[in-house]
Amino acid sequence: MTSASNPNEGAGPVRGARGFSDVERSAVQRVIAERRDVRDGFLPDPVDDVVLTRILEAAHRAPSVGLTQPWDFLIIRDPARRDRIRGLADRQRAAYAASLTRPRAERFDHLKVEAIREAPVNIAVTCDRTRGGRNPLGRHSQPQTAAYSVACAVQNLWLAARAEGLGVGWVSFFDERELAAELGLPAHVEVVAYLCVGHVTEFPPAPQLALTGWARRRPLAWAVHDETYGRRRLPGEAPVDLIEQTVAAIEPLDEAAMRDARDHQARLTKPPGSLGVLEEVAVRLAGLARQSPPRLPEPAAVAIFAADHGVHAQGVTPWPQEVTAQMVANFLAGGAVVNAFASQVGAEVSVVDVGVAAELDPAPGLLPRKVAPGTADMTQGPAMTPDQVVRAAETGIEVARDLVSAGARCLITGDMGIANTTASAALIAAFTGLPPERVTGRGTGIDDETHAHKIDVVRAALTRHGLLPSDPAPQNAPAPSNGLATLDGPAALDVLAAVGGLEHAALAGFILGGAALRVPVILDGVIAGAAALAAAAMCPDVLGACVAGHRSAEPGHTAAVDHLGLRPLVDLELRLGEGTGALLALPLVQGAVRVMHEVATFDSAGVSGKKGVDSVTS
Repeated sequence: MTSASNPNEGAGPVRGARGFSDVERSAVQRVIAERRDVRDGFLPDPVDDVVLTRILEAAHRAPSVGLTQPWDFLIIRDPARRDRIRGLADRQRAAYAASLTRPRAERFDHLKVEAIREAPVNIAVTCDRTRGGRNPLGRHSQPQTAAYSVACAVQNLWLAARAEGLGVGWVSFFDERELAAELGLPAHVEVVAYLCVGHVTEFPPAPQLALTGWARRRPLAWAVHDETYGRRRLPGEAPVDLIEQTVAAIEPLDEAAMRDARDHQARLTKPPGSLGVLEEVAVRLAGLARQSPPRLPEPAAVAIFAADHGVHAQGVTPWPQEVTAQMVANFLAGGAVVNAFASQVGAEVSVVDVGVAAELDPAPGLLPRKVAPGTADMTQGPAMTPDQVVRAAETGIEVARDLVSAGARCLITGDMGIANTTASAALIAAFTGLPPERVTGRGTGIDDETHAHKIDVVRAALTRHGLLPSDPAPQNAPAPSNGLATLDGPAALDVLAAVGGLEHAALAGFILGGAALRVPVILDGVIAGAAALAAAAMCPDVLGACVAGHRSAEPGHTAAVDHLGLRPLVDLELRLGEGTGALLALPLVQGAVRVMHEVATFDSAGVSGKKGVDSVTS
């Protein structure tokens, strides 16, 4: 701890202006740490005008580009006007709720998002982008900084209000022009923030959205980059290897929680073991969550990683490469099978462009994360460079982090990429040691001649990169390991770079990212199976988070799940991909956990346990 007389003591020689004392600095940090977006608990007590003026003065001291001070503060107390504004907010709230999946909408229905009527004072903070004349200093090349300056004023107001013991809630459920009309704003003035201000019963210990499970706060280490975006490093600390850090965060399933879950299963009003595989699913998810029963795995989020493949040039599929981009557009428009299945089970769908050859227009639900416009032809050389495979894997980790931070409690793998079953077959052969003919399927439904050619292409790629199994297994032998499945992370990345796809690398990172956050990951078909083999090669404990959603009709998928020791929950001869098979399994996974929460025990239900028989009969 530094002394009040020298607050920079211990930090080395310091020249220039001094900072605050310890007490002052602690007070500033406390105000920042305890600032809350308050929506509930407002008291009817009026806000003293002197206090209100102080917090407006603090807001007015905010920095602004060119000292333009483009803000104005409109104070609203009239109950009738606030009723009308509440009506505007209610309409937008309803529109937002209609855009949500069922689990999210149900949770949102119980979430208080504004206190327009309850707070004694409302303040609209506006922005005049024309203030300062034709060319204010600093705004010539950055005209949007006017609104950024107003955001600084809002933050100053918020912090000053907290220091006064006043709660502030930011309301964003508005059509901005409707609200501007209600407030009588000129056409050139826009609303940046609508704030509810007043005394509150208490300040919650954490943000409301975190307390309700709607979202999680991202750690600082996720958001700090050194010199170049993507080079992660906290000041004074060593650079962060995101893949290495994620792998290090993955731990085995919690044995105590699993024992508790099995004990709980034994006390439920059903014959022991009568739910078969679902009982073990619930037990494993308890071990993953480190608690019994585990949290319900909802809401769920599907991430469809889309990329193109250079091996398409070898004629392994009759489908043109343009179909990848066309299907991405179909996903975003809601017209694909994955959308129908996701709607049925209440899962959110995001599409991640990690390597589509075409340029995609921005669209809601599209995450633009392109590492490269597709891979190179793996029969002619490595499919990816070392940098590309690392960036793709990091993309998957970050997508998992973002979805979990946004409130997802179950992740579902999806994929799209013409020719990606060819790369999957090569990966599965490399990781399991099985020959190409055992793991190469018909993908989109190719004929015998194309299938034979596809097998030859997979063999050629494996041979080129020294990955062809040297001692093919007998046709009916169990899948052996050629040793790659126990290699360390860099070696697994080398295999991905040699014969994988950008979506395979991203999916491997996505699986690792979910496991590191102890969130279940439901795997789809052969593409996810190939990615899971790579993830397990980097960290075998990752499998504790994995649930095999289904068994694909692709032979390589059976080889992958058998090698991983996973039990598919659904077997319907599907081979569509997209995440469809995993989505069909989602209700089974959720049901397995719901049993733990909702089914009575013998004691609580007053039901007699078994006496010398193997089951309870009705």
